[in-house]
Formats: sequence, structure tokens, C-alpha cells
Amino acid sequence: MTKNIFARAIAAALLGAVLAGPASADTKDYEFQLIRQEAKVGEAMLEVRLVDKRTSKPVPDAVIFAKRIDMAPDSMEEMTSKIEQVSTVEPGVYRFKAKLTMAGGWRLSLGAKVQGETGTVEGKLVLKAVK
Repeated sequence: MTKNIFARAIAAALLGAVLAGPASADTKDYEFQLIRQEAKVGEAMLEVRLVDKRTSKPVPDAVIFAKRIDMAPDSMEEMTSKIEQVSTVEPGVYRFKAKLTMAGGWRLSLGAKVQGETGTVEGKLVLKAVK
């Protein structure tokens, strides 16, 4: 009788797992990566790849809804600059045009929605502007 109860419990657990479907990813399963760590002072083109860390594959068609660039790495968080997203042809690569007004460390902060996920993917990337 104990074997029968145990077998039923296992069957119920397996059925529950099947009905629940595959486990969905967490927003922590994604990360932004800078393609180049340096950019020239002035009008700069910044490229960022969004990657699924579980597969190491790029994530296309994410919606970038928050973007900010500032000099927080050089203790000047209030020093911000204009940034705008521009089109790209490479899947999973997101391009931004930014005006880097001075040499030093810059932090690019991004927020994105990935299709099929409920949370927000956030990233804070540090690059260096050089003359």
C-alpha cells in the first residue's frame, strides 16, 4: 500500500511538471554586453549585444525602453549626455548614438523587454571615452 501511495505521488508530480510546461527564463538569464569598450569623444556610435546567458545566443527584437548615459564611473553621475537608439541589421545587436562630451569613464544604463518574458532586463555597462 505504501508503494502505491508513493507511485501516485510521483505520477502526480510528473503530471504537474508536464502541465506546467517548460520553465520560463528569468530576466537574470539575459545580459547586455558592450561590443567595444572604448569610444572617441564627440559623436559616438555605441553597440551593445543582448545575450541569453543560458545559450550564449543573441536576443533579437527586444524593446529598449530606457536608456541613459552618464559619467558615474568618474564620480560625476550628474554629467549626462544625449543618447538615441538607431537601427541595426545584426540580430541581437542594439546601436546607440551618443554625444560623449569629455574623455573618461561613462556608464550606459539600459532597460529592455524581451519577448515572452514578464520582467525587465536591466544593464549598466562601463566604457571609456578617449580623445
